[in-house]
Amino acid sequence: MRLGVIGGSGVYDIDGLEKAQWRQVESPWGKTSDALLFGQLHGIEVVFLPRHGRGHVHAPSSINYRANIDALKRCGVTDIISVSACGSFREALAPGTFVIVDQFIDRTFAREKSFFGEGMVAHVSMAKPVCGRLGDMLEQGAAAIGIPHARGGVYLAMEGPQFSSLAESNMYRSWGCDVIGMTNMPEAKLAREAEICFATVAMVTDYDCWHPHHDDVDVTSVIRVLQSNAKHAGDLVKQVVMQIAGGAVHGDTCSQGCDRVLDTALITAPEKRDAKLLAKLDAVAGRVLKGH
Repeated sequence: MRLGVIGGSGVYDIDGLEKAQWRQVESPWGKTSDALLFGQLHGIEVVFLPRHGRGHVHAPSSINYRANIDALKRCGVTDIISVSACGSFREALAPGTFVIVDQFIDRTFAREKSFFGEGMVAHVSMAKPVCGRLGDMLEQGAAAIGIPHARGGVYLAMEGPQFSSLAESNMYRSWGCDVIGMTNMPEAKLAREAEICFATVAMVTDYDCWHPHHDDVDVTSVIRVLQSNAKHAGDLVKQVVMQIAGGAVHGDTCSQGCDRVLDTALITAPEKRDAKLLAKLDAVAGRVLKGH
């Protein structure tokens, strides 16, 4: 097992990694957000990628999500913990709460959302978009170190970079959404296509703009909460790694089948497949393409 960690706003590094080394990883899908940080925690291989780049240079819409996920796959990452700042639609999910998301609604529209396309079509299931095994470890880790947390929730992914209007915020609440962010889509979809187990920790920084007794969200208020959340995020990752090192993961396959979704997803006939696209899919789909 090799654990990948994608750090969102405020999370640009992981402290305490042994043998830590930043390395650029090439991808046929373009340039990653930044170099990747390789190291070890408790004997477990960890690969960290700052989603926005160190110094926060990439906006949500300009992040090359395909290159990021492909590069992690090329590095042998089997499981990804995605750490993301978010707004809350629920009174009980106050700033500082970590929400272990289990569902998404994708409202983004300006991003490449699939590794597949003309010449190699595939359809993966997103009914259960996160790995329950990783969710269990995150829940146990948050409880162990006293981080306010909630298991389960719907993450509304908006395009951004602007925050919501009041009308949008109220509409998303009426849909049953729990938190809102700008980056977990298409990240979760691409991780599923790459057969990587994926789980999201949505770190609440604000109440968006729906709450009548709290100021509307702004960058200054978000940064104040981010500083505290970033420390907790690092501690939570270390707790998960300790569970892995202690034998929390059994066997080489995911019981939910995250690592085998492409077995039933490819639809393009072999004689109609595009050779150039197949070459770019060597890491993401190489396991199944070799046999087809």
